Amino acid sequence: MPADGPVQEDAAKLATFGQFVGSWDIQGIWYLPDGSCRTGKGEWHFDWILGGTGIQDVLFASGAPPSQFGSTFRCYDKAIDAWHLSWMQPASGEFVNLIGRQIGDRVVCESADSQPQRRWSFTEITPHAFRWLGEVSHDNGASWFLEQEMGAVRRLGP
Repeated sequence: MPADGPVQEDAAKLATFGQFVGSWDIQGIWYLPDGSCRTGKGEWHFDWILGGTGIQDVLFASGAPPSQFGSTFRCYDKAIDAWHLSWMQPASGEFVNLIGRQIGDRVVCESADSQPQRRWSFTEITPHAFRWLGEVSHDNGASWFLEQEMGAVRRLGP
């Protein structure tokens, strides 16, 4: 169920992901283990849900069929002062759970119990743009491989 904005009592904490509410055009780069890469364009839409206590996004490549869409649900947990995130892309069988926190000027989300480990970071955040990094570790965090990055620019119109 959509909401008009964050629940006021937690508005400051909800701003961690609330700052992304809106629509974004993205340019993505996927890095493959063999050193090659591929690029693509898409859209990323964030909105308030659950009476303003959570945020859902929908991410897809331009022109992709709905079977290639993915979505993340994000809810703030006061008890741990962090966000629970669940990413789902049913068509590919990808389901990832992470914990997200504001760390300095970045928002960092890390999986705790999945293999491989995942780290997703929002960086270079401004009101009109951000950079997203998707990293993976196959050695319990000793080293990280950048699998994907996206540059996002806020849409000015509908």
